[in-house]
Amino acid sequence: MKKMSKGQKKMAKVMREYKKGTLHSGVDPKGPKKARKVTSRSQAVAIGLSVSGMGRKMMKKKGMK
Repeated sequence: MKKMSKGQKKMAKVMREYKKGTLHSGVDPKGPKKARKVTSRSQAVAIGLSVSGMGRKMMKKKGMK
């Protein structure tokens, strides 16, 4: 079996949190509370890409800025 890269592991962790219903969209800047929970799958994918750093790789590969 092929090993997962660090980015893939982070992406898998984020998607696991989304499936459990514990993924938050960030940290609330007004206090120690967490932000709202993520309800859409596309938003969870976007969070996963940004956390893992894979989003930059994809943009670079497609030639976007």
